[in-house]
Amino acid sequence: MMNAISLQNGTAVTIFGCILAASFSGALSCGRQKKQVAVGCVIILLLQAVTFGMWDFETVRMIYPVLIHFPLFLLLCLITKKVVISLISVMTAYVCCQLRRWFALVIVAVLPVGEAAQDIVELCLTVPLVIYILLRVSPAVRKLEGYSVKRQWQFAVVPILYYLFDYLAIVYTDLYYQASPVALEFIPFICCASYLGFLGYNAAEEKKYMEQQLIKDYLDVQLGRSVRELQELREIQELTKQHRHDMRHHLQYLSACIENGQYDTAQKYIGDICNQVEALSVKRYCENEEVNLILSSFAGRAQKDGIRLEVRCVLPEIVSVSDSDLCVMLSNALENAVHSCNRAAENGNGQKQQISVQLFEREKKLFLEVVNPCATDVAFENGVPVSKEPGHGIGVQSICAIVDKYHGIYSFQVQEGQFILRLSL
Repeated sequence: MMNAISLQNGTAVTIFGCILAASFSGALSCGRQKKQVAVGCVIILLLQAVTFGMWDFETVRMIYPVLIHFPLFLLLCLITKKVVISLISVMTAYVCCQLRRWFALVIVAVLPVGEAAQDIVELCLTVPLVIYILLRVSPAVRKLEGYSVKRQWQFAVVPILYYLFDYLAIVYTDLYYQASPVALEFIPFICCASYLGFLGYNAAEEKKYMEQQLIKDYLDVQLGRSVRELQELREIQELTKQHRHDMRHHLQYLSACIENGQYDTAQKYIGDICNQVEALSVKRYCENEEVNLILSSFAGRAQKDGIRLEVRCVLPEIVSVSDSDLCVMLSNALENAVHSCNRAAENGNGQKQQISVQLFEREKKLFLEVVNPCATDVAFENGVPVSKEPGHGIGVQSICAIVDKYHGIYSFQVQEGQFILRLSL
């Protein structure tokens, strides 16, 4: 009787582990995958039944990793195409199987049912536990899929070490039951090491989060400033249109001045109008209004600093990059170029202070090149210029972040005293 119950319990724990591992890995997301998992589980159960008929329980237990766990891992890899997630799923399901066994041990120890009822209690716990884990634990495990592979491995460490400990100290040897100090202290050691490891990892992630939040806050301020500048430039455009509309009235006044011989007054009036129009003019570089406004704004800033801005721009009215990203990226590139020119002029390097900008779109790809003189040697880390001065370098980070967002490429170089930024996105 007990042999039959033990066999049923062995079958139940295999089904229990297969269902949980498949759920953890996301292999039950559609009907086709569910059928594949069902067929794989049936094959695994048949292999288990054949081995139980050939060998005793202890022998089967020793070959369980090859008989059950590895085929289940391969099955999940074939279905999900995710090796690390499949490994984590199998190892976590194994830990959950031990959870089922431990609860049964507690019940048997507390209630006067005898050790012979161990298998029966485990069978009774199977369905409630699998329902609870599927509802509460499985969604949390599936979220690991969205993490980086490095972080996934960090979550895999504990269940893998427990798996190795269970087989090396209990199944293949009797170190644990011999009360070996190394074996007895291993699990507490893993708990402590994991806790300390997660503390360090959390501190590092918190630092990264704070740095990213700082960059985000800076970009929000910069974006707000750019939006305000664009709004001011749009208002200037409207005033320019108004001046054009009022040209008829200006000409009538000038005609009256000339008829009355007030040539000096007419000349002064013409000069005033020219100055007003010049101050309000927004140069048209391309079909894209936002780019025209940004380039016009920086052309004015560069002219005030004695810097020549040479632009070759061919863009349609609508480009593949959002207006906000284009505004931040182009503004950062030009602001860095103006700042570099000013520093080069202060150091008296004798170079002509000129910024060359090429901006065009081809086959739905945006290309930008900015060339400007640089004063000193530029420090690079992983191909990206860095600065130790406080508040500097964030503009470059924002450019890289936007390019990465669109899965593009960027290049920063220094050649013959010229800093060259090239990007494609």
